This record gives sequence, structure tokens and C-alpha cells, in this order.
Amino acid sequence: MTEGFPLITASELSLDRGAKNLIKASSFTIHPNHKVGLVGANGCGKSSLFAALLGELTPDAGDLSMPSSWVIATVKQETPALAESALDYVMDGDKEFRQLEHALMLAREKDDGIAEATIINKIDAIHGYSLPARAGELLHGLGFLQEQLTNPVQDFSGGWRMRLNLAQALISRADLLLLDEPTNHLDLDAVIWLQRWLKRFDGTLVLISHDRDFLDDVIGQIIHIEHQKAKLYSGNYSAFERQRAEHLAQQDAQYQKQQKEVAHLTSFVDRFRAKASKAKQAQSRLKRLEKLPELAPAHVDSQFTFSFAVPESLPYPLLALTETNCGYQQTTILQDVGITLVPGSRIGLLGRNGAGKSTLIKSLAGEINLLAGDRYCAQDLKIGYFSQHQLEQLHLSSSPVDHIIRAKREFGEPQARTFLGRFGFSGDEALAQVNTMSGGEKARLVLALIVLEKPQLLLLDEPTNHLDLEMRQALVLALQEFGGAIILIAHDRYLLESCVDEFYIVANGKVSEFSGDIDDYQQWLNDDKKQSLQSTKTINENTIDKKQLRREQAELRKKASPLKKQADKFEKKVHQYQLELDKVEEILGDSEIYQAEFKVRLTELLKQQAQLKNDIEENEMHWLELEEQIEEIMSQTSDNSI
Repeated sequence: MTEGFPLITASELSLDRGAKNLIKASSFTIHPNHKVGLVGANGCGKSSLFAALLGELTPDAGDLSMPSSWVIATVKQETPALAESALDYVMDGDKEFRQLEHALMLAREKDDGIAEATIINKIDAIHGYSLPARAGELLHGLGFLQEQLTNPVQDFSGGWRMRLNLAQALISRADLLLLDEPTNHLDLDAVIWLQRWLKRFDGTLVLISHDRDFLDDVIGQIIHIEHQKAKLYSGNYSAFERQRAEHLAQQDAQYQKQQKEVAHLTSFVDRFRAKASKAKQAQSRLKRLEKLPELAPAHVDSQFTFSFAVPESLPYPLLALTETNCGYQQTTILQDVGITLVPGSRIGLLGRNGAGKSTLIKSLAGEINLLAGDRYCAQDLKIGYFSQHQLEQLHLSSSPVDHIIRAKREFGEPQARTFLGRFGFSGDEALAQVNTMSGGEKARLVLALIVLEKPQLLLLDEPTNHLDLEMRQALVLALQEFGGAIILIAHDRYLLESCVDEFYIVANGKVSEFSGDIDDYQQWLNDDKKQSLQSTKTINENTIDKKQLRREQAELRKKASPLKKQADKFEKKVHQYQLELDKVEEILGDSEIYQAEFKVRLTELLKQQAQLKNDIEENEMHWLELEEQIEEIMSQTSDNSI
């Protein structure tokens, strides 16, 4: 360990929850500004480790230490129905700013000019006056519209309140950010935005996620909890999987070699224990047996191994919508939809949150009536429909076994339990009531019920919510082998890219084919955002003299030109500093630099990193302020013409 630098250090750490041992005698070190993914099966102790980092759970043995001065941020799980606006609620995440704001109010009430000036300088030092703009940027990135920023928190649904909580944690300027499944309540657009934001985050990040693409893109180390051990790996999730596979292969080879030695020694002892001439040798081998290290056999197989049965028939087409309007009661969400699903169709639906993706899937499933047009459905078509709504329709007082037998009358309990074992329900878990189950267990049960029906068409709306990495991988493999048709909505890029052959985009009340991939979709989102911003500033040209408008715009461009030149300079500086920072952080990402012999070099790099981040922030602030001034100038024509 390098002295003098703030670290998170676990030394022989053991954590229990009640009588259950979660983590035993584990040691690892998290260096400052590193981004670490925390992975492992559901119930292995990830959330308990978070609780220990937050000081909410005391280690049962060993030690877990970190700098006492660190500010720690995490996402609240509950949000009260507050009357304050979404923007103000997010700004509450910067506690230091709120404290200074309150102190400033008191100083003004006392007419204490010296205290007021001191506080204003402190607010300026933490960039407090740009906080509303930064809060607005966070909310826009997470999918909120401009007009929603002033809405009271109590007006938002549970999922949107979770986004507010996430934004509040992100704005906190924390030294340590703890995020537990932050993508669960997000759509693909917000997930892509959050990936970019976290990559730029300059504190220490510990992230629990079951989204492998998200982990691969954001983090540089993995802590894996398995068999009550927390082990640190270098690299992203894909690198961890490779290292783990190599480790398991070595472990298995060592175990097999040891088992041969144990068999040989045991055989010798059994044969010669009673012979006086060989007694000493037998005793010697017994002692050697006792001194052999306890090696466990390697466990490489996932507990989840399921597949979709080959459908009994595959009509052509399976399902089609023709010139349909989809929506609810008298409200049309999608117009003139035409889509035909045939065996082998593998379609991913893209589009912003609220654009109508779930409405389309519900219309295909027959969950809601069409407002216009026709729905053709092949005779005896079996549809496997997954949505979060399906989880709510499970019988709370029934067990997984009850659900399987109810769906498949010819099954007895032994058959039901064998079938459920493929979905991770073993022993008493197969007999537990649904009301005691986690979201992941409920999702696995719904998937089991879908597989049981032998569907020809799968309509899947966010099927990976709450599923751990092992179950997600099992689902990917099952979908890849499925012979029917699939329509998939997901914020999990790995799932989409592994199981989908074509994309449809849902936007502006229409459903159309999308020729690109997920990377192209990111560009589409950027272009669509620019277009939306432009459309909000569009002037009703029928009511304006066009010649006069052109003259005004030319004058405004001339007025804004000096600001534009300054803004361009700051933008170039930011880009240059970012390139330099990337090089420094690439070196800091190598664990070798933290060895004692490189202490001087490490000190220089950390100083350089801090300076570059400060330069980027300062120049970005100037750049954004200038851009805002330019936008205000260029919008004057619109304002004057309203």
C-alpha cells in the first residue's frame, strides 16, 4: 500500500447478515479515482458491502477503512411526495451549497457585509452559481423535459422519482459514489447518457450492475464475490471473465492433482496401517494428508440452463398489424403502424422513453385494443409476453411449484421442481411464497412460465430488469437458439446486440425501420435532440416579414461573432486538456504505478490530473457561459416576434 494517498482498504474483512456468512477474510484495496464494478450472484453480499462502506453495517471481523473526510453519495431508495420542484430537489444533492445558501441568507438578514462577501466567495469556489444549469443538464440527460423541471416531485411516478434520486446523487460532488443498479429504471437513451457521465466522473466509483456492456464501458476493475470471498480483478468485465476462467481452470487442475495424491496416500495408509514394518511410513503419510491445503473443486457451470422448446408449428406470418392506430381509449400514441412478424424475425425496438414502444408491444400482444386498422393473428398462436406487469400478476400466496402445476396440469411436484431447477429455484426456494421473493426471482418465475408454454412469438419488454449476470447470459443463449420470432425492448446493449438482427425506431407517433446499429442510434439521439431544440425556437414565419427577419438575424450574428470566437477557443482548450487527461488517467489505471518505488512519479501524475481537471472545468464553464450568451442573443428575434 502506498502511504500518503487516500484509499479504501479491506483487510481480512468478514460480513454477516444475521446467521448468514456473506464475506469471509477478504482483502482488497480501491485506489482514489478508480472505477470499480461489484459483481456476484444475487444474495452474495454486494448490498451488504455497500452498507459497510456507508457505515451502516459493522464488519464482523477484520477492517474496512477509508478517509474520514470523504463525501459519500448513494441513491436514495425512497422519495417522499414533496411540493418542491424537480430542479430544487436535485440541487439539494449538493449539501455544501445548500448550507452556504442558508448561511448567506442569515448574513443578509443580519446585514453582515463581511460574512456575506466571504460566503459568496465560497459559493463561487464550488461553482455554486452554475448549480441550476448543471442540475438541468443532469435532468435532461436522464430524460426529463424542460417544462418538467419546475414540476413538484409529488407529480412524478415512482420510476421518475428514482431518476430524480439518481440525479441528486450525481450532482453531489462526492469523493465516493456508490451506485446499486442505476440503470434499472432507465431506458436505453438514459443508459447511454449515464455511461458518458460516469466516464467523466472524477471521484471514486463503486458500481453494482448486471449490465455487462455498461460495466465494460465504465469501469476499470472488478470486485467479484463468490463462495464468501471478495476478490479484486484488473480490467473491465470482459477482462474479469477471461481471468476468472483461467483461474478456475488452474484451480480445477490443482484440485484434480491433489485428489490423485489424496487417493494415493489414503490407499497406502489403508494397506499398511496394521503392519508394524510399515507403521512409521503410514503415520508419515497421515501427517502429510493432514497438511494438504483445503482446495475446493472449481465451479464453472451457471445454475441457470434453460432453452425454449421448438414450437409445434410455425405459421407464416405469425402476427401482423396493418394500417393500425395504437393507443388508449381515445388517445392515439402511434399512427399508421404496419409490421409483419414471421418465423426468424428478431426485432429490437428503439426510441425515447414515452415514444410508444410499450404501447406497440401491448398492441401486438392483444393487451390493448387497436383504435384503428387490423391485427392478423395466426391460428392457435402462442405468445410469450414479458413485462413488469406480468410480475404483478403472479399469485402472491402461491409458490413457484404451484404456478408451474397450475399452468401444466399433467406435472406433479417432482417434475415441477426439476423444471424450476433450470431457473435457479432449488430446494426450499421452489416452495417459497411469491410475496417473499425478490424482483429477480419473480422475473425468473415469469420466464419459466413463458418457456413452459412453448411460444412461437416472444414479446419482451425489459426482460433483464432485476436479473443477475448469470441469468442474463442464460437468457441470451436461450434467445439465440429460439426458432420463432422475437420483438425486444431492452436497455441492456449486450442483450440487444446479441439477439437482434434488425431495429425499428418508434418516434413522433410512427414506427419505422432503422438501418443502423446501437452506435448509429446514439448519433440519431444526438441529431434528434438538436432538432428538438431547434424546433422549440422555430418562428411562425407566416406572421413575420421574412426580409426583416433575415436582416435582424444578420445583425444578431454580427453581434454574437466575437463571443463565438471566444467560445471556439475555450472549446479547443477543453478538447486539448481532455486528451492530456486521458493519457494521465491511462497511466494511473495501471496498478503498478501505486508501488512504493514510483511514489514520486505517482505524486506528479496526481497533481497533473488534478490540474488538468481544474483546467477542463474552468474552461468548460467559460465555454458554456459564452454559448448561453450566444443562444440568448440569437433568440432575441424569436422573443421580439412573439
